[in-house]
Amino acid sequence: MVVAGDDALAHRLAAELRGVYGERVTLVVPPAQRRVRPPVVGRARGSTLFDRVSAAVNRAAGNGDAPPGRTAEPPGSERVLEAAELTEAVLAEAGVERAAALALVHDDDEANIRAALTARRLNPRLRLVIRLYNRRLGEHIKELLDQASALATAGIDDVTASGGGDGGGFDASTTVLSDADTAAPALAATAVAGTSKVVQTDGLMLRAVERPPPGPGEVADPGLCTLALLSATTNDPAGADGSESSGPQGPRLLPDERAVAAATGRGTVVLETVSYTAPAVSGGRSVPPFASLVSRRLRWSFAGLVGCVIGLAVASMAVTREPPLQATYLTLLDLFAINNPAIGEPVGRQVLQLFSGLVGLLLLPVLLAAVLEALGTFRSGSALRKPPRGLSGHVVLLGVGKIGTRVLARLRELNIPVVCVEADPEARGLALARRLRVPVVLGDVTQEGVLEAAKIHRAHSLLALTSADTTNLEAALYARTVRPDLRVVLRLYDDDFATAVYRTLRAAHPQALTRSRSVSHLTAPAFAGAMMGRQILGAIPVERRVLLFAAIEVGGHAQLEGRTVGEAFRAGAWRVLALETGVGGRRDPAGSGGGGGVPQRAPSGLVWDLPPSYVLRAEDRVVLAATRRGLAELLGRRVRERSAGPPGE
Repeated sequence: MVVAGDDALAHRLAAELRGVYGERVTLVVPPAQRRVRPPVVGRARGSTLFDRVSAAVNRAAGNGDAPPGRTAEPPGSERVLEAAELTEAVLAEAGVERAAALALVHDDDEANIRAALTARRLNPRLRLVIRLYNRRLGEHIKELLDQASALATAGIDDVTASGGGDGGGFDASTTVLSDADTAAPALAATAVAGTSKVVQTDGLMLRAVERPPPGPGEVADPGLCTLALLSATTNDPAGADGSESSGPQGPRLLPDERAVAAATGRGTVVLETVSYTAPAVSGGRSVPPFASLVSRRLRWSFAGLVGCVIGLAVASMAVTREPPLQATYLTLLDLFAINNPAIGEPVGRQVLQLFSGLVGLLLLPVLLAAVLEALGTFRSGSALRKPPRGLSGHVVLLGVGKIGTRVLARLRELNIPVVCVEADPEARGLALARRLRVPVVLGDVTQEGVLEAAKIHRAHSLLALTSADTTNLEAALYARTVRPDLRVVLRLYDDDFATAVYRTLRAAHPQALTRSRSVSHLTAPAFAGAMMGRQILGAIPVERRVLLFAAIEVGGHAQLEGRTVGEAFRAGAWRVLALETGVGGRRDPAGSGGGGGVPQRAPSGLVWDLPPSYVLRAEDRVVLAATRRGLAELLGRRVRERSAGPPGE
C-alpha cells in the first residue's frame, strides 16, 4: 500500500493500514513532515517504535528498491519516503508499479489529480483512493480514470490470455472520498444533541441514539439492537476517557445480550432506524423572505398604523352613522389628505379628520423607511448577516474551512440555527453562509468580544473546528467561563493532548457535555476500507472510539456465508444489521428462516430486523456494523493473529 499526503490524515491512514490491517505501507510525505509525530492506532507504542526503527534500517539499506519478487519489508511495516512533489520518479520509487493500492490524501485537490493521472499511467491495475473536496469534479475524475484503466487493462488482458496467463483478480477501481463529507455528519450530530448519530450515504440512512442509563425499576429500550455500551466512569475525572486504552471501564462496541444485561449504570448507543431516503432536492436560488425585508420594529410600526386606521374607521361609523365601507373610505381619504375639509360638519367629524391627517403624517416616514430597508436588504444580499438580537439556542461554529463548510451545510439541513465565527474574510465557507443567510462574525476568536458577538451566552453548543488545537481549546475554555454548562465539541488531533483536555474539562464542568473529535480519526477507516476494495458507508463516534458501517457481499467471507444471522454475529467485532433484496436476483427473506419471526422490510428492497435464524447466502448483500479490527478481519488480506479475546477496537 502506498499513502501520499501532507497532513494528519496521511499519517493516521498509514497507521490504520499497518496496525489494523497488517499491510506493508510506503508513506510519501513532504520533507517538513519529518517532525510530525504519527498517531498510534491499534498498536502498542513499543511495536510502533520497532516499526520506525525497521523502516529506518530499510531506507538505509536501500530495500525500498527491491525487485518485484522480493519482499523488502515485513507485513505491517512502514517505509517513509520524503519528496516535495509527487513526480513520476517519486511514484516509481514508492513502488506504485507493484502496489495494490494508492491513496492520494493531500489537502490540495490539484496535486491529488495530477498524481492520480500519473499513477494510472504507471499501473493501470492500481486501485486508487483520491481525496477531493470538489464533489462534481471528483465524479468526472473517477469516470475518466476508470475508463483509462479499462482501456489499458483490456490490451494487457488480451496479451496475458494469449500467453496462457490469468488476467483476472485485479481491482483497478477509483474511489473519490472527502474527509469533510465523511466527518461532517458525526460532528454536526454531536454538536446538536449529543445523542443522535446519523450515517447517510447513497440513500441509505442509519440512525443511532445515545441513551442514558435507566433509572431504578426502568427497562432500557434496546431499539433494533445495542451498538455500544458507554463508559462506566463517565463522570469520574480519573476514570476512562473513552479511548482505546480505557480498559474494561471504557466503552464496549457491539456487545452481546449477556453483556448488555450485565451492564448496570451504563449508557447505551442503540440503532433506532435503518431506511432508504430520497436524495435531497436542490432548493435553487435563495430568495429573501418577506419578513427579512423590514425589521421587527418597522413591522410593529405598520401594525400600530393599521390599528389606528381601524380605530378611526370605527369612530367615523359611530359619529357619521355611515355604513362600514363608506366610513373606511372617508377615513382613508382623510388619511391621505385628499378630502374636502369638514366645514359645517359635526364637531366629532372634524376631530376625526384632524386625527386622520395626523396619522397620515406619521405614515409618510414609515413608508419611506420601509422602502429604504427593502432596498438595503436586496443590496446587502451579498453581504454577511450579523447575529440578530434575540437569537438563542443556536450552535456557534468556529472556522468555516473545508470541514466547517460541510458541517454548516449539514446543520442547516437539520434546520439548526447557526452563527459562524471566522478570522479569514476570504474563507471557503463564507459564500455558503451568505447564500444560506447564516449570521457570521468576522474576527479572531481569541480576541475579547468576538464570542460575545456570536451570542455565546445564549448558545446551545460550541463547535470548534479550526485547524489549530490551541485555538479550539482557548475558545472552549473562554466559552465555559461565560457559560459553564455549554456543550462543547473540540476538533483535536493529538491523542495525548485530547485525553488531557477531555479529562480536565470533564472534571471542571461535570454537568456539561464535552467531546473531542479528530477528523482524521473519523475518516481514516473509510479511506483504509476503500484501499482494501470495500466501501465504508460511514462512521459514528462512540466517545473517543469509532464504529463503522459497511455494505459487503456475503460471498467469499467464510465468517458470514452459510451461517445464520445469529451465528454470524461476533461480539466486539461485527454485526449484520440489514439485508438488501430485489437486486441481482437476491431472494426475499420474509418467508425464510423459522422461529425468528418475519423481518420488517423498508422501501427500496432493504430488510431490517432480520430473524436470528435467517441463513446468509453468497448472493446476499448485507449492511453491517463493525469495529475497525473486526472489519479488518473480514476484509483484510493479512490479519495478524491475536492472543486472546475477540477483535476489539
